[in-house]
Amino acid sequence: MFRYLFRKTLSWGLIVFLATNLTYFLASFFLDPRANYFGRRPPLADDQIDALLEPLNLSPNTPIMERWWNWLTGILLHWDWGKSPLGDSVNEQVSYRIWVSAQLTLLATLLSIVVGVALGVYTASRQYKRADRVWQGISIITMNIHVVVASIAVVWLGLKVNEWTGKRIFYVTGASTPGVQGLGNKMVDYAQHLVLPTLSLLIISYAGYHFMQRTLLLDNLNADYVRTARAKGLTKSQAVRRHALRTSLIPVATSVAFSVPGVFTGAVMTERIFAWQGMGQYFIQTITRNDVNGVVVVAAFGAAMTAVSAILADLIVVALDPRVRVS
Repeated sequence: MFRYLFRKTLSWGLIVFLATNLTYFLASFFLDPRANYFGRRPPLADDQIDALLEPLNLSPNTPIMERWWNWLTGILLHWDWGKSPLGDSVNEQVSYRIWVSAQLTLLATLLSIVVGVALGVYTASRQYKRADRVWQGISIITMNIHVVVASIAVVWLGLKVNEWTGKRIFYVTGASTPGVQGLGNKMVDYAQHLVLPTLSLLIISYAGYHFMQRTLLLDNLNADYVRTARAKGLTKSQAVRRHALRTSLIPVATSVAFSVPGVFTGAVMTERIFAWQGMGQYFIQTITRNDVNGVVVVAAFGAAMTAVSAILADLIVVALDPRVRVS
């Protein structure tokens, strides 16, 4: 097992390395850091702009192979991913924003999985009954709600709760309140900021897991091994829990594992609406600012998360399917 994981990690590490370097060349060809200085008053001459970009290893006048080598050696020797055209450290930006995105999206993703899978099992066990039809209708509606609409509705609800109670129970913007002291007070403050964006993401994302789990479980309920388990004396709920559910969870778990990259970079609109400075917002900013190093580090992070997802998916399949474990 450890030998297999080592080979997988090594092969994915090579893929991440190649993808990151390819992204660097593409970003260098298509993004122009000088655009950040155009339109200034008084205007800057071309040589002045190049003098500002040269120490940042972003001047187009420097041969691209030289820029690439300086960038690569900086990462390999010092883990320095460079600076933005305005002189900001890419390392500092990413290290802060990863944590912000993790707070915002990890909890919402876990809740979406739990709620979606639970509803899938519940409705599959009651196929075509009233509960099944009602929850299917609700999930179809939430699946087709845009994240902006869901966020606006959640913000309205939070403001109404604050108005009815006469207290600031929910915060609409930001990830935390500056100046809060004490561990307990900080935890409460984080929760007050986290509830509304988490709820908006949960509303639009649980339905996919609901329908996937329902469909897969229905396919397995009539399988021979489930009927055999029932014939041996297991109740329907026991046969579902011990046999059908375990098999039907495999595709869902694989899908969840490969959603990890999107967890950190996919909540762009939610971050903008609730003013969370996460990786999604940072990715948009790097594009608009022609930030070569910023674009590359976001791409590298996404590639690394994809590699982690692939390895995690293999481990989940091994844990759920004894046949794979034996092989």
